[in-house]
Formats: sequence, structure tokens, C-alpha cells
Amino acid sequence: MDSPRAALDQGFGGGVDDFAALLRRKGLLAQVPQSGPAVGRTSAIPQTQATTILAFKFQGGVLVAGDRRATSGNTVVYDRADKVLEIDRHSIMAIAGVPATAWEMARVLEHSFQFFRRTQLQDMSVDGKVRALSKLLRDNFGFVMQGVGVVVPIFATYDAGADPAARLYFYDAMGANFEVTDYAATGSGSPAVRGVLYYENNWGKKPLLKLDEDDAVTVALRALDTAAESDTATGAVDRNAKIFPIIKIVSRDGIATLLDKQIAALFKKGVA
Repeated sequence: MDSPRAALDQGFGGGVDDFAALLRRKGLLAQVPQSGPAVGRTSAIPQTQATTILAFKFQGGVLVAGDRRATSGNTVVYDRADKVLEIDRHSIMAIAGVPATAWEMARVLEHSFQFFRRTQLQDMSVDGKVRALSKLLRDNFGFVMQGVGVVVPIFATYDAGADPAARLYFYDAMGANFEVTDYAATGSGSPAVRGVLYYENNWGKKPLLKLDEDDAVTVALRALDTAAESDTATGAVDRNAKIFPIIKIVSRDGIATLLDKQIAALFKKGVA
């Protein structure tokens, strides 16, 4: 008589250790490579992906920008995706990865911050906000290991504490957070974006921290336009449809969203 283990292996198709492995054998999840976990690999289920996002500190606070393209494989599924999301009066979460997962995280964060403010009669601390997003990413890591639902966000907020300042963080898929002194970028177009920001910060006419708002917006547009040249998943400025990146600024006064006509004028003057 076969042992219970042998019967289980036979029922699963032989040598399968868990349900996720069974799904992979049936072609319903990404195959795990021998060299490591399938982090960031696409599954057999088509996923919508949103890229590219960037943020950097300048004179007026933190500028956060994202292109508008969402893709599924080689297909553009949407060209007006909002990847720069307001969480509360002084906090922004920019998303790269699967929008369905990222937008749900943003909704949970928004409700968590509101609940804390209404019950404690004060805003949640910056450290509390940063850890709240880390926990959401950590709780989602099981799906990431299965090849679905990966999100790698950027978080910007204003700290009105003892040392008031705009603060910027980026995360990995496991929820580790890192505070940024100058700039951050994630998504498929981020290598090109980081190259542009590094050049502007070190050899541009001014370091990023000393730029005024118009110059900062121009740098962000140049970075996204450069990324679109080398990465098909990053959407360039659509001159015909008048589709421009989403750009928001976090400062002591709260969050300001730049109008398309302002972005268009700066694009025409400094990029096109």
C-alpha cells in the first residue's frame, strides 16, 4: 500500500510540495527559477503594470511625478493612469507595479490616516505613516512570491515636527523603506530617470535642492521624456491628445497639483 505521502504526491502529479507549486505545474502561476524566487516575474495571468515614477527634493519641497501609461505585456491598456495618489493633506504615494494592488493599498492608507486623525485628534507621525505602508507591502509579499501583485512605491510627506521638512522614502517589494536625501525613481523606466537626475544633481546648472519650481518641473519632464525613449512601458508626452505627466508638490502648505497648461508651457520651453 502506498504511503500517505506517496498518495499525496501522486494526486498532485508527483513531487509537489504545496498548492502554489501545483498551480505552477498547471501553468496558472509563474515557474520558480532554480536560482531563486520568482520575485517580479510575470505569471500566466495577464497583469496590468504602471510605470514610471520619480520624486526629488527642491527648494519648494518634494516634487513627485509619474507618466500616464499602463501596460499589459506589450499592450498599452490605458494612457491616462494616475500613479501619483494623495493619501492625506501632506502625503503622497506614487505607484509602480500592479495598479489594482497599489490603489487598494492607497485606499487602506487613506482610511488608516483618517481614522487615526479623527480618534486621536492629531495627525499620525511620519514614522507611523512610513511603517503603515511597509506593513501593507510586507503583507502583500506572498502574492509577489507567486508572481502577481508586485508594487514598489515612493512615499513623500511633510514633517511638521520639531525639525519641519519635506521627507521622501522609497521601498522594496518586501516593505523595507529608505529615506532619500536627494531623489528616487522606480518602475521600468527608472534606470534612465536616475541617470538624468544624477546628472542634473551633480553637473546641472544647480543641484536639485536649489531649483525653483519651474526648473524642477522641467527636470522631471526631461527625465520622463528620456525614459520614454528607451522604455516602451513609459509613456511620453502625447502632444496630439495633450496628455501630460501627473506632477504634484508636497510642501508646508500641503499638496499642490500642477495644471496641464503649466506643464505644457514648461515642456515646450525646456524639453520639446
